[in-house]
Order: sequence, then structure tokens, then C-alpha cells
Amino acid sequence: MPLIGKLVVCGVGLIGGSFALALRRAGAVGRVAGIGRSRAPLERALALGVIDEIAAGWADALDGADLVLLAAPVGQMDAIMAAMAPHLRSGTVVTDAGSTKRDVVDAIYRNLDAQLPWVVPAHPIAGAEKSGVEAAFAGLYDKRRVVLTPLPENAPQAVDKVRAAWIACGAAVSATSPQEHDRVFAAVSHLPHLLAFGLVDDLARRPNAELLFSHAAGGFRDFTRIAGSHPEMWRDICLANAGALLAELDQYVAELAQLRALLAAGDGAGLEAVFDNARRARNAWAAGLPIQTAE
Repeated sequence: MPLIGKLVVCGVGLIGGSFALALRRAGAVGRVAGIGRSRAPLERALALGVIDEIAAGWADALDGADLVLLAAPVGQMDAIMAAMAPHLRSGTVVTDAGSTKRDVVDAIYRNLDAQLPWVVPAHPIAGAEKSGVEAAFAGLYDKRRVVLTPLPENAPQAVDKVRAAWIACGAAVSATSPQEHDRVFAAVSHLPHLLAFGLVDDLARRPNAELLFSHAAGGFRDFTRIAGSHPEMWRDICLANAGALLAELDQYVAELAQLRALLAAGDGAGLEAVFDNARRARNAWAAGLPIQTAE
């Protein structure tokens, strides 16, 4: 018997579709039902074999469901949970793949308070600049981290089921609080996306945009790759984590002000010191070594 008899994926795109495909690869799921706000992506997922059936609604989707993954943008979570709540039965485990957690947890308490033991928030740290079910693939989560942010009310068996599902997908699973999660990812995920979107938008609006982009090469491509990500999803993430993201943006603005002052003063030694510290930290991280705190 597979780990999950019936899986329901709400939002069968890159994240939700890859979750279903990874569980299929592991032989950990019996059948997969898809549900979402638009019919066309679900029909495409069905044609690609990512899902086995398209649910007619939440009553149909949750009938006999063992595990539900909410893989829609975080801005939709509140409405999704409100819609599924009347049909959710005790023992059906619900998790999500949202990139922010405090807002998702608030939505859980507002809408799914009767089923708190079975609703386990999570965030897979994986993705790509491409979106949609056509971009989904079974290996997306291999050796990637998934962070659980369990609720105090969660049943241990529910947390264990979510952890086991992600491990079956090839991921390494850890846990933290929703507050710590959002502070960390404001710095290492949400801010980089904001910067990449901002730089490309700035250049694209200039009168000589065509000239600029025609001369862009590898460095520009590497820095701006994530600006090809899903705009709606990242709009919702930035707004949901605005407090922590604003703090990180202020910190970065201060760093830019320092760099501007060094540049304006012609302080080559100061610039080199910043660049060297950044290089050492980046190379240590890439090699899996401890990051030495700069003096």
C-alpha cells in the first residue's frame, strides 16, 4: 500500500505538479486528483499524466483524500481554505507549499480551526524561473530542503506524514517557527527576487533598453534569472512578508550607500575589502563550509 492513497493537489503548476510526479516516481501515491481556479491547466496536467482526475469541486476532491497539497500563490490561500473547510474531514492531512508562513498560518486559524491537528504548514525550497505544469519534473526536490513550520495543535502523525511525503520526493526536511522562517527567507529569497525584478524593470523602461539588453551577457543572465519567475506569486509573497522584507531592503539600501560612498571617494581598498568578504562568504556557502563573520 502506498504512503498516500489519494493525493489532492490544488494548483497543479511547477510546485504541485513536481510533487505529484516525485511521489509517483517513488511509488508513494495511488492516485492524484487536481483542483484549481482554471480548467485549462488541469486538463493539461491530466493529458501529461501528472494527475489522474480533475475534481469537480472540493466535496469531490476531498472524498477519500489522504493528503492535500495547497500549491497556489499565498494570496489565494485564505479563499481556498474557506472553500475547502466545509468538506474537510478529520484525518485528512493538509499541507501547503507557500513561500511565506505567518500569513498562511493566520489563514489556517481563520478557516480550518476545526481541523488544526491535521493541517501542517510547509515550504519546499525549490523552484525555477519557469512556471506551469509543463515545467514540472520529478527531480525538482532531489536534495533540496523543505521547511516545516508545525502548529502547536498538530497531531504527531500528521507531521510525520508530511515529512515522509517530502522525503519520498527526495528532499531533506527541517523545521522552524513561522516567524523565523519569514525573517530568514526575506533575506535570502524574497529580497533577491525583488532586486532582480527591480533591475530588469529599470533597464526595460529606459529609452535605450534594446541596446542595453543586446549587450547583456552571463553576469546579467545569472543575476536576473529569477526575474523570469511568476509575477502573481511573487507579488503575493512580497506583500505577505512586507514587514520583514522592508527591514531587509533597508539593510541593503545601507549597504548600497556604503558602496556609493566608497566609489565616490575612489576608495579602491575599501571596495576590494567588501568584494573580498563577499567572495569568501559566497564560495564558503557554495562549498558547504561555515561562513566566517566579517570583522
